[in-house]
Amino acid sequence: MSDHYVKVKVQLEQMKSFGEDAEKEGVDAEEQVPVSPIPAPVSPDPSSITIAGKDASNTSITCKHRGKSRIKPGKDDKNSRDKHFSDMPLVSAPVGKNLNRPGPERTLHIKGTGRILQGKSETNGNYLTIHPSKNIKETHHEDGFSLARKRRPVTVDTSKAKTSLEALKLSIKQLKWKEFPLGRRTACDIYWHGVSFHDNENIVSGQVNKFPGMIEMLRKINLSRAVRTMQELFPEEYDFYPRSWILPEEYQQFSTQIRMVKENDATVNPTFIVKPDGGSQGDGIYLIRDPSDLKLMVGSQAKQAVVQEYIQKPLLIDKLKFDIRLYVLIKSLEPLEIYIAKEGLTRFCTEPYQEPSQKNLSHVFMHLTNYSLNVHSGNFVHSDSQSTGSKRTLSSVLYRLTAKGVDIKKVWSDIIALVIKTVIAVVPELKVYYQADIPPGKPGPTCFQILGFDILLMKNLKPVLLEVNSNPSMRIEHEQEVAPGVFEYVPSPVDEEVKVGVIRDTLLLMDPGHKKHSVSQLRSGAFEHGEEMPMEGETQEQSPDGGGALPSLCLKQVYPKYTKQFNYLRLVERIAALFIRFLGVKGNMRLGPTAFRTFIRTCKLSNSNFTMASVDILYIDITRRWSGAVPDSREAGMGLQAFLEAFFYLAGRRFKSLALREQVMSLLELCEAQLEFQSPSIEDRRSVSCSRALPRAIRTQTLGLSNPLLSSPAPLRRATSQDHRLHQKLNPRTLRANVEN
Repeated sequence: MSDHYVKVKVQLEQMKSFGEDAEKEGVDAEEQVPVSPIPAPVSPDPSSITIAGKDASNTSITCKHRGKSRIKPGKDDKNSRDKHFSDMPLVSAPVGKNLNRPGPERTLHIKGTGRILQGKSETNGNYLTIHPSKNIKETHHEDGFSLARKRRPVTVDTSKAKTSLEALKLSIKQLKWKEFPLGRRTACDIYWHGVSFHDNENIVSGQVNKFPGMIEMLRKINLSRAVRTMQELFPEEYDFYPRSWILPEEYQQFSTQIRMVKENDATVNPTFIVKPDGGSQGDGIYLIRDPSDLKLMVGSQAKQAVVQEYIQKPLLIDKLKFDIRLYVLIKSLEPLEIYIAKEGLTRFCTEPYQEPSQKNLSHVFMHLTNYSLNVHSGNFVHSDSQSTGSKRTLSSVLYRLTAKGVDIKKVWSDIIALVIKTVIAVVPELKVYYQADIPPGKPGPTCFQILGFDILLMKNLKPVLLEVNSNPSMRIEHEQEVAPGVFEYVPSPVDEEVKVGVIRDTLLLMDPGHKKHSVSQLRSGAFEHGEEMPMEGETQEQSPDGGGALPSLCLKQVYPKYTKQFNYLRLVERIAALFIRFLGVKGNMRLGPTAFRTFIRTCKLSNSNFTMASVDILYIDITRRWSGAVPDSREAGMGLQAFLEAFFYLAGRRFKSLALREQVMSLLELCEAQLEFQSPSIEDRRSVSCSRALPRAIRTQTLGLSNPLLSSPAPLRRATSQDHRLHQKLNPRTLRANVEN
């Protein structure tokens, strides 16, 4: 017997003894997370080791533990796994009789790892002479099956989920992930909060389903201000938002404009809708026809609200007014990724619609589409059907419109454009909030969020944005009176159909492992009624790492997919990047007077006609005015909206002969050019990133315009100009066609 086979025998005996010891200890390398059972394959056990030689049939070795795996161990289970697996990568069971019998050559094929070891020394000291297997294809198939079975489930903390809990549980169950309903001491992959980012203050890793500042940003007043800024720069692009006034600060302006309209044409008698700034579920909303009807005071305090033009000619179905609740996922801010759910809800009023008059202004069941209001109407219909009742699926409504000859592709392209433009309007300030709560360089989670867009279709099929909800209801049951005075929650098939799909596909997109799942695994509960959306079908989306397709049954990526059509609108985002740069590294949200002076001096915006004394006066005037307009601000100083006002003023002074948009663009390019020679390392410390795991090079390529110093302003200017010229060449019909493709 040669020395080589003696050595192999000794090592196999050692492996056997190690396996017996490990079996006595009952080790589980995973973190005691139950993995969903998978039926046993017909092929041999993928965790077996077959030594193929002259008598290969008698030399099967079964492994209970495998130290070498292509799955990277998780943070939670690494230590426990290393304790038992570091010394011996393979543990033997009973050894065949003919193991030591001389043979010509031996091939060691490790099916559990899919590796063919070719004549190299392993960590356990064995030197193996291996030849390629004839069944490589079969081996890889078994290998993929084994990896899918051994993969650690994604963990989701649902302890703060509140009303979305039931839909979330169903989604996690469909994905076969691991739920922690009471939280967990160690870190989870995903945290699902019910209200805000701050529901749990102790998260330093993972992903949270809320962005810092989203609640504040989507309050009625802040949303109106953000859209109004974009309307100043791009009036034709942002005509989907009704004309608005902020109360009480713009009450005088509102009264003057309405009086002038009535004086010019006595037959004009517009109607306005008043929405409290912090209101939700239709609370406090009312209609007026004259400024004197406004309720400006609550006790001794002025009432913060938005008053908007009321859409008097909405599209009707069954003589009822309705609106669309569309779910939109913001997957990340940098790079900006937006997904729209192909299926949504339509909420119907419960009284036939009539144009507003002094007699019916108080008929909320006729004019307001809020579910929380109409559910209390005696005419509200709870239906298990998706095409009848007071709450229906969006697809059922679109089919009815298609039957009437409506061009649904045009409607959808207009809705997609509305969503993208609205998100572009709110992103700049969201980035300011983000860096305040998670300063660059500090540990923190990444964020994503599902928003609820409320959209009204006018009689001419033009979509109008009513509001955006930071916490749309994800409840899949409704309250029903089962006996006099006795209420209980009963399932709502329409809600479950839409909302479970949205949450499940959102989780799938946020899967930290970016694993590919088959569509068949997720079909349960998604579009089982067999209907398809009357738009271009996309049952699969590309995974974030570009490695394959994700089975997204209801979420459609619209940005950056349509970057060419809309990227030129991100002008304010570039100004916000300047603002964030001069905030410093403290994570605050407001510029102090010294920081504002530094901005002016660094960008060389002062001269003999605009001295630093004038700069100080400008800062004081604007800051004082905005501090009165935003009484609940976190801190003193100049916020982003105030900085934008100052920036527009400076642009007007310097480039008087140009239109506002060209003024702002010219000043922005001037500032970026002056900052080009600043140290990039400083900018890295001060830049904001909402996808902090991305490499710096990727962040630079994805959005150079939000971080001007990470790439040269010259190509940025050329790219922006090209985008703008492209937009000018596209007529509305062409734009809509491009959006839909």
